[in-house]
Amino acid sequence: MSLTRLLAIARKEVMQIVRDTRSLIIVVIMPAVLVLLFGYGVNLDLKRLPVYVYDQDGSQQSQDLLKHFQVSEYFHIVRVVSGYPELTRALDDGSARMSIVIPWNFSESLRDGRPVQVQALVDGSDNNSASVLIGYAQAVVQGYSSQLQIDWMRQRGLAMQPVALSVETRTWYNENLESSAFIIPGVLALVMSVIGAFLTSLTIAREWERGTMEQLISTPVTAMEIMLGKLAPYFVIGMFDTIISALIAIYWFHVPFRGSWVTLMGASAMFLIVVLSMGFLISVIAKGQFLACQIALLITFLPAFLLSGFLFSIDQMPIALQWITRIFPARYYVSVLKQIFLKGTSASMLYADLVPLAVFTFVLALAATRSFHKRLD
Repeated sequence: MSLTRLLAIARKEVMQIVRDTRSLIIVVIMPAVLVLLFGYGVNLDLKRLPVYVYDQDGSQQSQDLLKHFQVSEYFHIVRVVSGYPELTRALDDGSARMSIVIPWNFSESLRDGRPVQVQALVDGSDNNSASVLIGYAQAVVQGYSSQLQIDWMRQRGLAMQPVALSVETRTWYNENLESSAFIIPGVLALVMSVIGAFLTSLTIAREWERGTMEQLISTPVTAMEIMLGKLAPYFVIGMFDTIISALIAIYWFHVPFRGSWVTLMGASAMFLIVVLSMGFLISVIAKGQFLACQIALLITFLPAFLLSGFLFSIDQMPIALQWITRIFPARYYVSVLKQIFLKGTSASMLYADLVPLAVFTFVLALAATRSFHKRLD
């Protein structure tokens, strides 16, 4: 292998990237755009949700209950209405995500010590949001109910009975339960897929389409030198974009980073070799840029988005689909990213993800090496 010939191929590929405006945009702008887009655009935190209220009682007690909803960070009382038709319209047109109906005998029932129910009408078109809303509403009402019981016992001079059992919760790794801390680390896998698979899937296919492959074949350069020379620039670019994306996550979105940069870079290098090898294989097989792009999207970007645990928990998927996710390298890389960022897990404890990732790296790199031959088919 000649280092001079390898560097010449790499220089040729760098010039191609610089001349191709579309590739340059993907290389320079796309990583930052993806991190910012997912950081700001994808938010699973439900806060300040619009609520309409129909207070049939209009008493001091009903106002006290509504104040508990007002001080909650999850609810925003938009309007107090005078009938069910307005509540229905608000839920239909999306002005309200939930409506609260306080019955006419609310204060009277509380004064007599009788149980009373408050009605909550929830927009169930988004079942996940609806479930969370119901839980938030129940927590607010239960908190208000507990305060009423305490006041009632104090007014009658009754001693408070100690609670036999209670739960004290402490949240580890993502103390504020912010969705950005869960989502943004996984964006690095998407960045790698774009830089690695999309761009490298065009390398050999572009040579065939432009008729320059015959010239390469006629030169003394070997197949290995062609492959390494074409992939080396994308490897450097991918590692650079990974660092930039990680810095944006840490210093712009304040995602906690508790792990080792060495472990992060090592895992990223393995995953980048995987996607580069996959992209090169696609380019050799497809021999057409359009087809290569479509295949790259199908087997790299989409699995990294849907089947890696990036947004959707793998544990909640059907068993058959959970097994299918094991054949996609992005699953292991996303798991490593979240553990490095949020938990600070050391490399010695990441073997369950790093070992499969290393196997994928070896197998796909070997397959890419064997796939390309200097001959006209």
